[in-house]
Amino acid sequence: MKLIKEIKKYLRPVKKLFSTEYKKTYSQAGEDIIVSGALKAMKIDNVRYLDIGAHHPSYLSNTYLFYKNGGSGVCIEPDPYLFKNIQKKRPKDICLNIGIGVNTESEADFYIMSARTLNTFSKSEAEKVSRETKYKIESKIKVPLKPVNEIIGEYFETTPNFISLDVEGLDMEILKSFDFNKYRPEVFCVETITFTDDNSGEKEQDIIDFMILKGYFVFADTHINTIFVDKDKWIKK
Repeated sequence: MKLIKEIKKYLRPVKKLFSTEYKKTYSQAGEDIIVSGALKAMKIDNVRYLDIGAHHPSYLSNTYLFYKNGGSGVCIEPDPYLFKNIQKKRPKDICLNIGIGVNTESEADFYIMSARTLNTFSKSEAEKVSRETKYKIESKIKVPLKPVNEIIGEYFETTPNFISLDVEGLDMEILKSFDFNKYRPEVFCVETITFTDDNSGEKEQDIIDFMILKGYFVFADTHINTIFVDKDKWIKK
C-alpha cells in the first residue's frame, strides 16, 4: 500500500500534463510542457534557465516557453550566425557566443554542418555525420570556451531552476564537469539519443545512469531527450 501511494505521488503531476487542454509547445517533442509541469508541481513559477546549445530563439527551443511566460536566463550558442538571431529575438536573456569548456583549454574547434542543428565541437561526431549522412562539414571555426560552473556563478544570483543541454556528442563531458554539490537545478533536460547510421538512434544510458547517481530521477523521456528532476527537491515539494 505504501509503495502504491509513492507511485501515485510521482505520477500525479505527470497525469495533469496529458489532460485534454490544448498546450503550445516549442520543443522538439513537448519537452518544455513536461518541464513546466514538473516545475509547477514544485511551486516554481518565475523560471530561471540555462540553455546550452540554444540554436534558435523559439524553434525547437526548450526554454522559449518560459521566456514567453516571463522567465529569463542565459543562452549559450557557439555558432555566430545563430547567436545573432537569438540575441536579437530574446533581449531579456543574456546571450553568450561561446562554448562550454570541460578542461583548461580557452578555445576549441567548432564544426559548422550543412544542417546547423548538427553543429558540434566533437570532431568524431562531425566526421561520422558527414560520412554516414547527406549532411557535410561546411566550415571549422575557433570558439572561446567557459566552464559551466563559472557561467552559473557569474550570471545567476542563485542556481538556475532548469538546464537544457544539447551539444551533439559532448553532453556527458559537460555533466561530468558540473559541480552538483554547489548547484542543484530542479530540472535538467538532456539529449540522450545519439546518431546511428540507420536513423533509429541509440540511447545514451551512461548519461541516465550518471544523473541517477547524482541524485536525479527520470521524470520523463521523449526518446530524443530525457528529463531529470532532483529527487530530494521533488520529495520535499
